[in-house]
Amino acid sequence: MKTVKWGLIGCGDIARKRVAPALRDLPQCELTAVSRARAELAEAFAVEFGARKWYATWQELLRDSEIEAVYIATPVYLHCEQTIAAAESGKHVLCEKPMALSSVECDRMIDACRAHGVKLGIAYYRHFYPVVERIKEILQSREIGQSVLCQINAFEYYNPDPSDRRYWFLKKHLSGGGPMFDFGCHRIEVLLNLFGQADFTAGFISRAAFVREVEDTATAFLGFAAGTRAVLTVTHASFEHQDTLDIFGTDGSLHVPVLNKGTMVVKTRAKERTEQHPAHPNAHLPLVADFTEAILDDREPGVAGSVGKEVNRILENIYNGWKFIE
Repeated sequence: MKTVKWGLIGCGDIARKRVAPALRDLPQCELTAVSRARAELAEAFAVEFGARKWYATWQELLRDSEIEAVYIATPVYLHCEQTIAAAESGKHVLCEKPMALSSVECDRMIDACRAHGVKLGIAYYRHFYPVVERIKEILQSREIGQSVLCQINAFEYYNPDPSDRRYWFLKKHLSGGGPMFDFGCHRIEVLLNLFGQADFTAGFISRAAFVREVEDTATAFLGFAAGTRAVLTVTHASFEHQDTLDIFGTDGSLHVPVLNKGTMVVKTRAKERTEQHPAHPNAHLPLVADFTEAILDDREPGVAGSVGKEVNRILENIYNGWKFIE
């Protein structure tokens, strides 16, 4: 079996919980090297996940000629620089979301990967959720008629102390924005996957509960060419966690109470049923598998750089068009 030799840039929580296990467990992948600023932690991480090499800097990792592809699992502000450098080193790039701080940076990343003949993918792993694929099938069958309205809530309480190592999420120049930029981007990709090109966006941003550089609560309104309208609400301020997706059509509706779990209720004029479409236990594994197969088969990955750029374009429209509410 052909394999791809991977380097992992960044060894944070997501890398530990999902990315490194996927690179270790997939038969077509070999986790060859990792990089982390603290060399002693890089070595420990490499040993834990079976990588043969470790580096204190990502620049050293990119100079390793054995590595064929890199997973970039670093803060958003580093994505553009690291992707371009990886492309110039001849390495395929699977980059964490959101793709970059701006669509201009996205263009630079896409251009660099194209110029050097390497693949570029973005880690919108919900693209591969079985429940999302099943929703697409139902929408295309028109079992619920014409989809009219989609509502998504993504609520995650997050109010870290300034001493927290992840406090950079609340610094706009490092993270790009608050919850809309951080995890709202995932739901925007889901909406694009389900309904196609968005033809307008609007919304409002609010510091409803916390004093910080970025918003803690936001709502976006999106319109799609086929007529569906979507409302996406995200917050860091709600005690109650929500991860809902509801679609209302002219002849029925779909209700996913927890998108990450995959249970779906389908209601039509004739009946109601419940379906189960759970995600893989490691949500990143299908994403990494698809990208690796794209390299081996010389095809576009399921979530290419163009998708990441479109999400960023919508985010820019949302943020630039905000009606700000204190």
